[in-house]
Amino acid sequence: MSDYVRVAAVGEIADPGRQTFEVDEQLIVLFHVDGEFFCLDDVCTHDGGPLGDGVLEDHQIACPRHGAKFDIRDGAAKTMPATEATAAHRVKVENGEVWVRLSNGEADSASVENTTGESTGQAAQSQSILGAAPASTANALDASPAESAAIGSGANAESPNSESANASQTPAELSEEVVREELKKVIDPELFVNIVDLGLVYQIEIRPHEEVGQSDVYIEMTLTSPMCPAGPQLVANCKQVVGQLPGVADTELKLVMQPTWTPDCMTDDARDQLGIF
Repeated sequence: MSDYVRVAAVGEIADPGRQTFEVDEQLIVLFHVDGEFFCLDDVCTHDGGPLGDGVLEDHQIACPRHGAKFDIRDGAAKTMPATEATAAHRVKVENGEVWVRLSNGEADSASVENTTGESTGQAAQSQSILGAAPASTANALDASPAESAAIGSGANAESPNSESANASQTPAELSEEVVREELKKVIDPELFVNIVDLGLVYQIEIRPHEEVGQSDVYIEMTLTSPMCPAGPQLVANCKQVVGQLPGVADTELKLVMQPTWTPDCMTDDARDQLGIF
């Protein structure tokens, strides 16, 4: 456990406001909200983005890269695409000066010292709201729907090009249920769960096509975050798997951000895969 280090005078940071500091060659962000001080690592656990450059609203800071939000009081990840908390550090105020002690990954009490009687922030060790993040996402970001399905636990790993997958289907069998089942082959490359069980698919419509025996498929879906980097890949994969269904002429996919996706949209299967109980 490191010693307390003075980082600023109370009046140097606006309320609400924040400022980035380097302590022991480690970048941290000191927040001042409603008269209290809080301190986090300047690191988004989703992709390493600088939290100090994000938007501060109440007690949440949003990563400027993909919009993941963290609670400044304990570092907890509050929204996707982040699934793991960022480290929080202890803060104390003495004689009008703010001091920080780095947690350095060790267990620490959430209580905060305050020798002046002023209210100060809390800190807690980094912990996951959705369980440990899957090991590697680099290959999944470039994977085809079939390859991604093989990575996702419990997902259908059969290739969209497989003749056996479509052999039992005829144009007359095309339905919302058939399309939804096919979309389970599309795996979110960051969470390794299919988009249907994640609750990203909002609406599916089978519409008549001018050619007899053919239909158009209209899909409305969302993303776990408005700035999700995997969005274009998910859209392309959805069109690919649905477009290969017998009887599908055209596939139209519309991305919507309302209603906003939350973890409550997930099925029980998705929660089991992510370790949410």
